[in-house]
Amino acid sequence: MKDLFDQPIDRRGTGSAKWDLMEKLFGVPQEDGLAMWTADSDYPTAPCVRDALQAQVDLGIFGYFSAMGLYTSAVQWWMKERHDWHIEQEWIVPVHGLGNGVAMCLDVYTAPGDHVAIFSPVYHEFAAKIRRADRVVTECPLKREGDRYELDLEDAQSRLTGKETMLIWCSPQNPSGRVWTAEELRAVAEFAKRNDLMLLSDEVHHDLVYPGETFVPMAVAAPESEERLVTLTAASKTFNIAGQRVGALTISDAGLRKRMEDRLTALDSKPNALGLIMTAAAYSPEGAEWVDAQIAHLQGNRAVFDEMVNAIPGLRSIPLQATYLAWVDFSGTGMTFDEANARVRDIAKIAVSPGPSFGAGGETFMRVNLAAPRAIIEEAGTRLQKAFADLQ
Repeated sequence: MKDLFDQPIDRRGTGSAKWDLMEKLFGVPQEDGLAMWTADSDYPTAPCVRDALQAQVDLGIFGYFSAMGLYTSAVQWWMKERHDWHIEQEWIVPVHGLGNGVAMCLDVYTAPGDHVAIFSPVYHEFAAKIRRADRVVTECPLKREGDRYELDLEDAQSRLTGKETMLIWCSPQNPSGRVWTAEELRAVAEFAKRNDLMLLSDEVHHDLVYPGETFVPMAVAAPESEERLVTLTAASKTFNIAGQRVGALTISDAGLRKRMEDRLTALDSKPNALGLIMTAAAYSPEGAEWVDAQIAHLQGNRAVFDEMVNAIPGLRSIPLQATYLAWVDFSGTGMTFDEANARVRDIAKIAVSPGPSFGAGGETFMRVNLAAPRAIIEEAGTRLQKAFADLQ
């Protein structure tokens, strides 16, 4: 199965946002650039997922879909089997992808003008969605101690304005790859309770955790938070099916769940049938076997990338506990972000996610996607070494 992850696939000209937009967004030429920015992978998804899709194609009919239980039972099985989290099927509210899920939570549980807290650096779309919804971002920086990010809830408390109604939390953490402990999660839940905040726990990267680390769902660490908790999960990152636009809001509190379901019904918003079928196929024993093989592949990619990048004076790739998104600090070069970014863009010709877009704490960083065949990772490392050769 490991050979699946080293199959070279040319995605240029296929409608791939990752590859076909890198020149427009980052100035990296499509013909010889490497797309290592947005979070999707450059190897085929699990055979069981493709088989399920092929069966629907062979059927030849794509009408209205009613077998929602196929999806919710698979989600229930996966959460118990992979994360020791028991959920009831009725708690699962399908949405049109997790981006839509975050936007819907802002719409349902906050009002225009409300402030929403985030711990930065964090996934840039949190702040973007908050602002697009006419809400205000309250940024609470994480504290960096060497290669590790830590909570500073005393500092976070001092930054609250009293107008906050929601906290959007990221676990495992994107972009740093940090896996939070149960104790830290309980502290965050208590922080939300103390400040009367809705708590959104985005756990989309929860399957991409490396050996030696243990992911704990917020609902498991702090079950007493259910009256204010919405957990966001999807197969999108794990199985690279984000284009299918399917995600799950798990809401155990009946009142919170009804408010969301009523709003989705009013908007006639539902996920697409093929995405539901593909997710149900992914959340299976066959899918679990494929995920384990993917983790082994990513572990190798992480080791190769870190060794090559950390050999460049002034660069530091933070050791990942989870995700396939390397978080690289360029501050040791003494360069400004723009100077370092120009070398990555113009000399190495690699499109990466700029650290400043992740908020406070990201000013000297770039995020690099490692979910690719090993040859691409080695090529990226070689290009970066050449781009910063004068430092060696």
